[in-house]
Amino acid sequence: MRAAIRAVDKGVVNYNSRTMNDVVSNSAAPRRVPMLLLSAFAGVAMLLAMLGIYGVTSYYVTQRTHEIGVRMALGAQIVDVLKLVLKRAMLLAVIGIGIGIAGAVAVTRYMTTLLFDVQPVDAMTFAGVGLVLLAVVFVACLVPARRAAKIDPLEALR
Repeated sequence: MRAAIRAVDKGVVNYNSRTMNDVVSNSAAPRRVPMLLLSAFAGVAMLLAMLGIYGVTSYYVTQRTHEIGVRMALGAQIVDVLKLVLKRAMLLAVIGIGIGIAGAVAVTRYMTTLLFDVQPVDAMTFAGVGLVLLAVVFVACLVPARRAAKIDPLEALR
């Protein structure tokens, strides 16, 4: 670009020319760092929540080892034990997500001043977040549920 301007007129000073991509990138830079930081904190929070759910479910399975062993001795299949553990965890997750969505809807009227061209109550966003949280709970509970399904009834009864 500088060569083309010099070819037309050598007296024109060209000192601050940038591409449009550079202009857009520089204008978005102040918002990019806080957004990346917020995303990192959200990821760490999701990981901590997943570890917490895993720990609680694992503790639940450990406390009910004797009961699960009795159920398996009486003929419960692996699928039944998986359902027992996952059903309880998913029920608690659904209740928690419901309470969280109700709280979020209640707080949105205070956040309307911070939102620009975005609806405060977006059903698709709430449903998407709920589904992501249910998937996180399912993944976190899968390992303890599989461990519960592999309990040897004879060892559990001792």
